[in-house]
Amino acid sequence: MTELVLEEVRGGIAVLTLNRPEKLNALNYALIDRLLVILDAIEADASIRAVILTGAGERAFSAGADIQQFSASVAAGADIALRDFVMRGQRLTARLEAFSKPVIAAVNGIAFGGGCEITEAVSLAIASDRALFAKPEINLAMPPTFGGTQRLPRLAGRKRALELLLTGGWFPPPRALELGLVNQVVRHEELMPAAFDLARRIVTHSPAAIAAILTAVARGLNQPIAEGLQVEADQFARMAPTADLRGGLDAWMERKGSGS
Repeated sequence: MTELVLEEVRGGIAVLTLNRPEKLNALNYALIDRLLVILDAIEADASIRAVILTGAGERAFSAGADIQQFSASVAAGADIALRDFVMRGQRLTARLEAFSKPVIAAVNGIAFGGGCEITEAVSLAIASDRALFAKPEINLAMPPTFGGTQRLPRLAGRKRALELLLTGGWFPPPRALELGLVNQVVRHEELMPAAFDLARRIVTHSPAAIAAILTAVARGLNQPIAEGLQVEADQFARMAPTADLRGGLDAWMERKGSGS
């Protein structure tokens, strides 16, 4: 049976590839479940420091939910559709958003619907100049269900997000960059090297400090500033007694003392 998610580890960086290229890497239930299992294993593996998530084939990162499977759930009733489709997709994007290691989406093609929502949820994203984004759920007479009505306005601003959500039109990589959906746009052949370069620049730092920053941002972003500052303080308190912080301070003072 074809693996729904391919996994490769290079130098402490896991590359996860959504592997349904004949279906434009559509997110069926089995793929989502498999990705969640792999993420759990990666989080528990101290040798893996970062994740790059991409799509198989030349056409798509992910075209979104598997509509045929989703349609069957809808036909079975709202409760079934909520349980099997909506909650499953929201678990995935929430897991990616709160992941304790950086997840970089390498968007290699179409990122529609759920594929766009994955891009919204991950820590960082780089888009190929061949990528294409869309929020097409309105064309099915439904709202996004994997977090798109919540994360996109937080990234892009309310009115700019609503234009995309209410029209369903596609938008190119430069627009995604402008909206804050991706960090960089690169030539297609440079996509994976750029993703690895970004990951390597991150993983040179303390894993505990990386996790503390990711946690503080993910938890604090949706809270009032006072509560967010408490989350930040709590994360610092966790780092204060660690050898990582002591070593970082000692190294800084040594460089300062040497005039370098």
